[in-house]
Amino acid sequence: MNFCDKCGSILVPATENGKQVVKCPRCNEKISTKHARIKVSEKMFNEQKGEGVSEGEEQTLATISLEEPCEKCGNSKAYHWSLQTRASDEPETEFFRCTKCKHTWREYS
Repeated sequence: MNFCDKCGSILVPATENGKQVVKCPRCNEKISTKHARIKVSEKMFNEQKGEGVSEGEEQTLATISLEEPCEKCGNSKAYHWSLQTRASDEPETEFFRCTKCKHTWREYS
């Protein structure tokens, strides 16, 4: 981590005119990465966000009888699983997937 000589802010990587530089977000001081002994790298993560469980994993889940049937097809059985989607001091989110039409919904406890 490098800091600006003028104001002390953390320098952040930037590209200007096709060149890699590090730049101060506060005072716009620029330093070429060639002169700064800074290595700039970028990592991209491509996370797939889905419903939490793939269709192949459904067979390992418990099926439950629903008090209220599926709103799409009226089926009264669903796969059920829970995930911690909010802060750890809050209850888990319960997910349901209809065994007939595959409609997925969640309920917050």
